[in-house]
Amino acid sequence: MQEELNQFERNKVWELVQRPTHQNVICTKWVFRNKMNEEGSVVRNKARLVAKGYCQEEGIDFDETFAPVARLEAIRMFLAYDAHKNFTVYQMDVKSAFLNGLLEEEVYVEQPLGKVDRTLFRIQDGESILLVQIYVDDIIFGSTNKELCDKFSNLMQGKFEMSMMGELTFLLGLQVKQLKDGTFISQTKYTRDLMKKFGMEEKSSVKIPMNTSVKMYMDADGKPVDQTRYRALIGSLLYLTASRPDITFVVGVCARFQSAPKESHMTAAKRILRYLKGCQDVGLWYPKEGGFKLIGYSDSDYDGCRVDRKSTSGTCQMLGNRLVSWFSKKQNSTATSTKSSST
Repeated sequence: MQEELNQFERNKVWELVQRPTHQNVICTKWVFRNKMNEEGSVVRNKARLVAKGYCQEEGIDFDETFAPVARLEAIRMFLAYDAHKNFTVYQMDVKSAFLNGLLEEEVYVEQPLGKVDRTLFRIQDGESILLVQIYVDDIIFGSTNKELCDKFSNLMQGKFEMSMMGELTFLLGLQVKQLKDGTFISQTKYTRDLMKKFGMEEKSSVKIPMNTSVKMYMDADGKPVDQTRYRALIGSLLYLTASRPDITFVVGVCARFQSAPKESHMTAAKRILRYLKGCQDVGLWYPKEGGFKLIGYSDSDYDGCRVDRKSTSGTCQMLGNRLVSWFSKKQNSTATSTKSSST
């Protein structure tokens, strides 16, 4: 906490004045978290001073917001491109992400108690390129020229308070292994933690995440289960789909029954954990070799949901032979035919 306050003083973030009566004052709060590596060991204790943005009203207190948060799809595309171009990706950590930008107007912020900008940047230097991806206070970057990486690292550490963390190995719960012939992304540790959290360590594994003959429905006469625990399980599985497209559909199906989960729904959700137990080390492989053409696939099941007779659409997008984006989503309208008509 003191380190964060020292950063404000060095950067001359604010000037202490009497609380104005004619201005809206933004409240703040402290957010504390432990930063861990891929092995689960704490590498740094972090304190962040954040504004209570939910207390502000658009059009009165602000006109636009800045959110330097990359989508997981963008990070996967970044890593896929780096693997294709044979980059070595590095990681930096911003020591203080609060008010590093220039303000064009007066802003009053209370002292704490006790249009979206781009997140991917490309720099060209002759025939060499440097790619930079930002996720709040985490920065990953890579280049075809090692000297560009060193130059960028020195520049950022000289202008801002940052820590160079070396080659990228762990980001947003994703374990990243940069190998000679490609990059492997997984959530192995996260999967093992799920087994312990939900008591599945002694359970037997299964070969598929959902029985193909089972159709999920509301099960009004079924025995209710703990709603909080069921939602925690579904939320954990949804986060795991960041590197496991093989469970995206079944997790989405189980997520439809969070408002009133029954034993049948919990059994289906735990079957996904049993499936994961037998393939905990599975992830995404981005090889260096191969093309980089964007290819997309889509499909849907007709009248697949027993509750409202709606279909579920599924798509995936690949850069060459590198899977970077996918989703499974129930359609908004009810299909009455598998044939399309034209007028």
